[in-house]
Amino acid sequence: MGLPLRITFKDNDYVYQIIDSKQINNNTTEIELLVDGEKVALTRDNNLVWKEKHENITLDQALGRSVSLRLRM
Repeated sequence: MGLPLRITFKDNDYVYQIIDSKQINNNTTEIELLVDGEKVALTRDNNLVWKEKHENITLDQALGRSVSLRLRM
């Protein structure tokens, strides 16, 4: 697990960690994160849009973009 990362979405701050960043590359279609202590799985569709598997949080695309930019995916 890496360092805690921060994201601000709709004036709310969230802290997240990438669970296993060693296995992430340009072809990765699924990543797991810890967002404020809650485990979240994101998947990337054919249009390169990140969505949460279980759809119980609203910042899935913002998290996906943040991870993509930080890891140059």
